[in-house]
Amino acid sequence: METNTINRLESRLGGVTIDGRPHQLSAWAVVGLRLVMGWVMLSAGWGKVAGEFSAHGYLANVDAASPASGLFALMAESGAMMAAVDVIVPWTQLLIGLALIAGVFVRLAALGAATQMVLFYFGSWDVAGGLVNDQLVYAAVFLALGAFAAGRIVGLDRYIEAHPIVERFPKLRYLLG
Repeated sequence: METNTINRLESRLGGVTIDGRPHQLSAWAVVGLRLVMGWVMLSAGWGKVAGEFSAHGYLANVDAASPASGLFALMAESGAMMAAVDVIVPWTQLLIGLALIAGVFVRLAALGAATQMVLFYFGSWDVAGGLVNDQLVYAAVFLALGAFAAGRIVGLDRYIEAHPIVERFPKLRYLLG
């Protein structure tokens, strides 16, 4: 296994600089994490798309202590909202899973997944064991995949970023990576 001397992480924020040198296996770990989390989302979405899914019971029974309980109850009472949620949740999970596995539009997929996990965090409000639960951890993992530009490592984002349209519209890079 070769070591690349340009393997470096560095950031400056608010006058504070942090830096480090990741291990040579870090790229493999990021790819593995992207594939595992992609599979988690793909299988969750597929199970909902292939089966009978309704978010009504989930939204209607959110713990009253949750900061989002009122909003989720309103959503559960609206037929139009439930029809939308029942389509949006499974299909976005399926698409996020496919995007992560293929390494395409990873930052967009990671942001979508993290948003969904934060909503699930408020929906499954149980802070008896502390404020951190599995949905919050998943959200952090998805954000990390976006921050690491995981789609550039053995992913299609690496090739899409070389396309002339990305040169013409460089803001597209915020969605890729």
